[in-house]
Amino acid sequence: MSNIYLICIDDQPEVLNALEQNLAPFEEHIMLEVCDSGQEAIDLIDEIDAAGNHLAIVISDHVMPGMTGVDVLKTIQHDERFSRTKKILLTGLATHQDTIDAINTGGLNYYIQKPWNKHHLIDTLKKALTTFVMETGLDYKPLMEVLDQQTLYASLRGKT
Repeated sequence: MSNIYLICIDDQPEVLNALEQNLAPFEEHIMLEVCDSGQEAIDLIDEIDAAGNHLAIVISDHVMPGMTGVDVLKTIQHDERFSRTKKILLTGLATHQDTIDAINTGGLNYYIQKPWNKHHLIDTLKKALTTFVMETGLDYKPLMEVLDQQTLYASLRGKT
C-alpha cells in the first residue's frame, strides 16, 4: 500500500464523486481521500503527516462554507511539513483576486476551471505527482504508470 496521498476537497458530493471516478487510475499507486470541508482536510492532513505518510497533492474547490479553498491552500503553504505538496485550485467561482491570492500566498501550482476536462485533469495530476516525487526523492519506478514521462525525463536529465 502506498504512503503517498492525494486529497480532494469540495462541499458538493457530486463533484467529489466525479473526481473519484476521474482519478480512479491513480488509486492503484497512491491513496485518494475526499473531504467535504476545509477543516476536515486540515485534520486529515495532520493525520497523514503523523502517520509518516506523504501529502503529494491537494485539489480544492474555492467557495465552501467555513474555510475557503484559498484559506486551505494558505494553511498548507505556511506549514513547512508540506513545503513540497502541490496545490491545485479546481473551481468555477474564484474571482481574479482570489486566484492572485492563491498564487501569491497559497503557493498555487495549478488552476483548473470547473467544469473540467477529465484528460486535462489527469495530465495535470501526473505532472504534479511527478514533480512531487522527484523533489522529495521518492522511488519513482513503482509509480511509472501515473507519472508524466516528459516531466520525469526532464527531471532525470537535470540530475545527471
